[in-house]
Amino acid sequence: MYKIMIADDESIVIDALKYIIERNFQDNCIIESAKTGRKVIELAEYFRPDIVFMDIQMPGINGIEAMKEIRKNNKHIIFIVVSAYVKFDYAKDAIGIGVLDYINKPIEKKVIVETLQTAMKQVDEAKQKRSLDLANKEKLEIVTPIIENGFIYSLLYQNSEKDELDNFRTLLGIEKESGYLMALQFGELSDNDRMENTIGISVRLQKEYTRMKDTMKQFFDCCVGAMMGNMILAFVPYDIPLQNDEYEIRIRIIENARKMIVELRRTFDAKFRLGIGAIHEIQNLSESYNEAMRSMAYNCSDSVVHVNDLPILCNYEEDYPIETEILILKNVEIGNVNEAVYHAKRFYDWMVEKHSRNVMDIKLKVLEIVLRAETIGFESGGMIYRFNMRSQYLGNIMEIQTYQLLYEWFETKISEVCRNILTKKEESTVDIVKKAQLFIEENYSRDIVLDEVSKQLQISPYYFSKLFKKRTGSNFIEYLTNVRMDKAKELLRISSKSIKEISMEVGYSDANYFSRTFKKNVGVSPTEYKE
Repeated sequence: MYKIMIADDESIVIDALKYIIERNFQDNCIIESAKTGRKVIELAEYFRPDIVFMDIQMPGINGIEAMKEIRKNNKHIIFIVVSAYVKFDYAKDAIGIGVLDYINKPIEKKVIVETLQTAMKQVDEAKQKRSLDLANKEKLEIVTPIIENGFIYSLLYQNSEKDELDNFRTLLGIEKESGYLMALQFGELSDNDRMENTIGISVRLQKEYTRMKDTMKQFFDCCVGAMMGNMILAFVPYDIPLQNDEYEIRIRIIENARKMIVELRRTFDAKFRLGIGAIHEIQNLSESYNEAMRSMAYNCSDSVVHVNDLPILCNYEEDYPIETEILILKNVEIGNVNEAVYHAKRFYDWMVEKHSRNVMDIKLKVLEIVLRAETIGFESGGMIYRFNMRSQYLGNIMEIQTYQLLYEWFETKISEVCRNILTKKEESTVDIVKKAQLFIEENYSRDIVLDEVSKQLQISPYYFSKLFKKRTGSNFIEYLTNVRMDKAKELLRISSKSIKEISMEVGYSDANYFSRTFKKNVGVSPTEYKE
């Protein structure tokens, strides 16, 4: 069945065409008609014709513009122009491609029938092609996830030959010879910020796997593996960066990953964490997998962790509380005394409960953690290293006779490091914000953005934004706008420059936008302020 639309302002033409079509093609056609350009466009939207007979000279919107508008929503429609338009050659040029044929009025039955037969043949061919394309797409939708999962499995769990990996790459259209692994974990988040009820979440989200995979692919051009418990692995093809580019690439990956996590949480009402490995050649991608999993183990509060942001870790015996140890050092690093002491107590209680007979091992572990914490203090600039400052530590540890006294020594040292780091952190934060403010003061007259300032300071835009807002009470745009407004007010008071000149001088190329911004922030227009 063919859908045919006749667009002509003359009833006699519409009736003639209907008669010819119905007489020669009987019940194979559904015919609709319209007499104005607007009606033609509206009819095409819900009728969705296969073939359109279009007159050039339609009332209101002419036939040429109507065809252009219809073409936007229907790429496969076939137009046949029927016109007595005098400038017919000009019409041909104006319409451009997409018109099957041009028929002059008065119409001839033979020409109409032959042209329509050609159009119907094209419609049939187009429908067959679309049907074949859909069938192939359907097959790919079934096969591609299997291939993707097989590829990731081969990368991680088998000693695959290069030829085998190349075959997978060919099937998946992967041209790059390197990339990185991401490990996505999901569950419900408890008050202590740990993933819980992972079985329940896994059962619920198992039905949503396809949607989750599609969401991941919206943010990353990646291969997504099968759901394994409460985890999904994904491989992202990526060229190995030059050393100088690694930081910026990492920041882009992390920022994109954060957006993905926000969307996943919003869509599926669950908690998500993401561990990201470094970029490696495909043959060595198991290293990226291990790094992604290491990032996941370290990831206790943040939603996204990249391995290059972590200290180097190692493997531990099965019941060793590595997460607790990491939390001690992580909170030491940010100077959080209460949290660091809390996790130090948890770790100490575990040692006493599990290894109470191994007094020397407990003392050595306490000493190790204190030394590692102090090293963080030295590296952060929160403590000044002196060669003999710890000469008494070993003797003090050996003299302690009770577990209570040993813990008190442990807690005191951890607390001291945290306080030193916190003091230095405050000083460093002030220094970073002051540098940012100085940069804004020196560059407010040109188009500067947050990314440029964070790059100058060599910290990520995400971290800089939080730091700047916390210290100044304003976000970057608000602060920059306030600086520009203060400079503009000063110029309006003391100079005879025009509003346009002042707007350019304070960083606004559009004087009208400057005036609107000024009035919004100051309460009066620049002209009123000057007066």
